Amino acid sequence: MRAHSFALVLAGLLLSGPVGAQVRSVEVRTPRPFGYFLGDLVRAEIHLVVEPGFRLQTASLPRPGALTYWLDLRDLDATASRYGDAQRVRLALTYQTFYAALDARALEIPGFTVTFVSESDHGATTVKTEVPAWSFNVSPLREVQPPAREDARDYMRPDGQVGPGDPRPLLLGAAGSATLALLALVGLARDRTWWPFRSRPGRPFGLAARRLRGLSRRPDPASHHRDALLALHQALDAAAGRRVLADDLGAFLRAHPAYAVEGPALARFFEASRRTFFGPGPEAGLGALALPDLAALAQRLARAERSA
Repeated sequence: MRAHSFALVLAGLLLSGPVGAQVRSVEVRTPRPFGYFLGDLVRAEIHLVVEPGFRLQTASLPRPGALTYWLDLRDLDATASRYGDAQRVRLALTYQTFYAALDARALEIPGFTVTFVSESDHGATTVKTEVPAWSFNVSPLREVQPPAREDARDYMRPDGQVGPGDPRPLLLGAAGSATLALLALVGLARDRTWWPFRSRPGRPFGLAARRLRGLSRRPDPASHHRDALLALHQALDAAAGRRVLADDLGAFLRAHPAYAVEGPALARFFEASRRTFFGPGPEAGLGALALPDLAALAQRLARAERSA
């Protein structure tokens, strides 16, 4: 009988030993244990060192909210990291105290239980550990019995004296920022050929794109197709510095490689121009290149013109 009891005790020790060693240490760290007043935030860090393979069950952590009539848990953040051959779980807690102290005294923040679990093919192992309670000191905001005053307003501190501020640095900074913003706007308007830079020379495709955009919105495209073709012809001639015909397209693209990607679209443009001016008429030209497609080609050429 004694041998049987000894065997049971020995088995219990063997089974409980590894479980107790699965949580190696629990440490509570606080910035300071004193100097807190009504409404202050009290921060603390809990460092738990556990065996690898165990993960924290977040459901076991205290939930933010009121813990007592004078203490709230505002925030809780849990992070895990490697710690040598183990892992360390860091709990960052932020409390707020609402204790209106009449004298300096110590208050205790209650502890709680943390659960870890390790899952394997043979099942799950659960380990619980206690985070101990810790205390901090609070101080009163005022004296318990201040000296008697005839006027109750004497208990209040007077308003602080604030001298008039100098607005000149702020005005100079605002004027400098406005000047820089205006210069940036002018540079953007010049790059995009906005007013008053619309008639700036050197952007013929930009001018043609605005012209074709207006023509493409009109109800009868056939009656405006000739004007649209002429506008793009004039832009090509201005960009090349001479008259550009269909046979000159290859030389124009070699001299202006920024427009090379639009070579097939320009070939369609010259085909539509040939059908319109030297063929059946605008209807045939619209079949080769519709007015919206012509306006889109002018827009792409204007973008290539700006980037070049």
